[in-house]
Amino acid sequence: MSKRKVHAMDVEMGTGNVYADLGYADADEMLIKAQLVAKIAEIIKRKGLTQTQAAELLGMAQPKLSNLLRGRFRGFSERRLMDCLTKLGRDVQIVVKATPRSRRDGRLSIIFS
Repeated sequence: MSKRKVHAMDVEMGTGNVYADLGYADADEMLIKAQLVAKIAEIIKRKGLTQTQAAELLGMAQPKLSNLLRGRFRGFSERRLMDCLTKLGRDVQIVVKATPRSRRDGRLSIIFS
């Protein structure tokens, strides 16, 4: 086994939102969409659906679904993605609540149960 030299490297802590870290103006929206799409993909896989079967169920063309599942979701609204989840047999619930006193602004997040 050969020895390798390890060089010190600067590491920057991320924000938890890769889109914000990359400088996207719509980073929060992109993160929410990515989380919804990840759940859609997970459900399609768990149900054992082909892309063609899933596209038919979701009311879209298979190439559009393929793009969606590959992360190309800019043309999809959050509402449309939530509709996909309901068509896949999931309830989607939106809860609005007061922010903690430690924060002035509200925050949008998704919790999957």
